[in-house]
Amino acid sequence: MKKFRLDNELPESIEKWGWKFHHLGIPTDRSMPGEKYIPHLKIYVSGFSESPFGIEWMRFEKGCEFNKLICTVPHIAFQVDNLEYEISAHKLKVITEPNSPSDGVRVAMIEHNGAPIELIEFHTL
Repeated sequence: MKKFRLDNELPESIEKWGWKFHHLGIPTDRSMPGEKYIPHLKIYVSGFSESPFGIEWMRFEKGCEFNKLICTVPHIAFQVDNLEYEISAHKLKVITEPNSPSDGVRVAMIEHNGAPIELIEFHTL
C-alpha cells in the first residue's frame, strides 16, 4: 500500500533522494527588467540573481526548440549531484535530454503528472 505524505512532511525528492530546491521558472511573453539573452537557446531569462526566493522569468523567442510544456507551464528546479543517476534510479520521464546551457552547468527536464521539472548539476571550473 502506498504511503501518502502528510502536510508537515517534505517531498520524497528532498527528504529521501537529497535533491535541493534551486529555482522556480515562470514562462512569460512580456519583456522583463534585466533580461539576459541566451542565443543558442533562443531564450531570455531574468529575476533569478535578484530574487531571494529563486524566481526566474523565462521568455522564449520564436523558433525556440524547447518542449511546449516548458514554454507554457512553470517549472521547479532541483540541484542534484548526478543527472544520469537520478534519471535512471527513479525512472524519470525525460523531456529534454541532459545538456549544458552554460559552462559548469548541466540540466535535464523531466515531466511528472503534467508538470515540467528541471534537474540541474553544477561543476566547479
